[in-house]
Amino acid sequence: MSAQAEGRIAPRGTLEARLIRGTRPAPGLWKLRNSLRWSFLKGWLAYHVVRHVARLFGVGTAMGTLSIVKIHGDGAREDYGVVGYRVVTTAWVTFVVDQLQTETSIFGDFKFHDSGVGITGDAIGDTDIETTDGEARVTGTQTESAANAYRSVGTIAYTTTKAITEHGLFNASTGVTLLDRTGNFAAINVVNGDSIQFTYTLTLTAGG
Repeated sequence: MSAQAEGRIAPRGTLEARLIRGTRPAPGLWKLRNSLRWSFLKGWLAYHVVRHVARLFGVGTAMGTLSIVKIHGDGAREDYGVVGYRVVTTAWVTFVVDQLQTETSIFGDFKFHDSGVGITGDAIGDTDIETTDGEARVTGTQTESAANAYRSVGTIAYTTTKAITEHGLFNASTGVTLLDRTGNFAAINVVNGDSIQFTYTLTLTAGG
């Protein structure tokens, strides 16, 4: 007489659902308002047309672009794309000339991002943010997006409600030299818990 084994298999487990938020584009009205600014249009033409013409004539160029992604407190992301072109400052050009004579340790430190709420357009004579937003500068990650393009990516977290309209890249956490300021772009509104990821790219084109 053979023995028979009897039993029951009852698999058990739990299923958890997690919402993975993607990146959505910035509002169309914001993009239209920002792209109609004269400084944006002039910068766009300089970046996409003039620098290529300059290369044909063997003229070297230095052009900056600033891209923005807003990160909401709940993790949702909005991609604003390139919000401004130019403006490499006279202060930075002077700094480079000085460094070619006597190099200091801060030459490779242009990675400190600051943002503000000023409404004046950018200019080569700028040496600082026009109006600080009260948040500390953050240290960006330094890479190169191409052999001739330096890039720094920094994310500033905000603790109060404000309308961000400008950005600057410096070589120290306070003071010192401003490489580039993008000013008076269409306001990006933030509240406590929001943050903005700034991507600054400086593209250098050789002459000849």
